[in-house]
Amino acid sequence: MDRYIKVPIAKEDAKILKAGDYVYITGIIYTARDAAHKRMYEILQKGGELPMNIKEQVIYYMGPSPARKGHPIGSAGPTTASRMDKYTPQLLDLGLGAMIGKGKRSPSVVDAIIRNGAVYFAAVGGAGALLSKCIKKSEVIAYEDLGTEAIRRLEVENFPAIVVIDSKGQNLYETAIQEYCLEK
Repeated sequence: MDRYIKVPIAKEDAKILKAGDYVYITGIIYTARDAAHKRMYEILQKGGELPMNIKEQVIYYMGPSPARKGHPIGSAGPTTASRMDKYTPQLLDLGLGAMIGKGKRSPSVVDAIIRNGAVYFAAVGGAGALLSKCIKKSEVIAYEDLGTEAIRRLEVENFPAIVVIDSKGQNLYETAIQEYCLEK
């Protein structure tokens, strides 16, 4: 089913989404990859505060290429999500509403998604140039020293993604394999 959603994403809205739904996301999302997640984790371990309020927010696992003249951002394809799995349960427990990446998630992340009524979206890998057309504004808000891994605030319009793991734990990667095997 095609769904058009506004972000931040409230738990009530996340509960409506089902694994396999195509979504078009509009609003503000944040980028963060490995180095930014490690830094946020270390700050939280010391009792510090994150550089943004993550409650009901969406983090896109992406490090863009440099922007061409006249464009807010360069190619903006997803990064493999499992590289953030060590840090993700804590962020979900703090209220993170959704993540966008590519690839499978660990059991501890799936458990945290269910526990917190969150959602994991996949964006199409290899389509970074096309995805960047949905990004209307980009601004570094933290960790500028990390370069492409800095945390960015993105304004997106109809950013396409697929619900891979819904708030109840239904996992498209698993169900799609099962369906494929049954068809053979």
